[in-house]
Amino acid sequence: MAMETAMGSSSLAEVIDRILDKGIVVDAWARVSLVGIELLAIEARVVVSGVDTYLKYAEAVGLTTSAIAAS
Repeated sequence: MAMETAMGSSSLAEVIDRILDKGIVVDAWARVSLVGIELLAIEARVVVSGVDTYLKYAEAVGLTTSAIAAS
């Protein structure tokens, strides 16, 4: 009985298409302090998505101009 394993390979174009279709968010936060004194604070939020995906979810959380004008 031979076992066959099929490894699915994805091209770079397929990976980029998936990321732009679904979107990806990287949220990072770092703080450096010494003896209770904050020396450095870094906050970063990176959003990578297609325009349609961004607009769909940005409107839901109130980040588009149409959502701002409606309030």
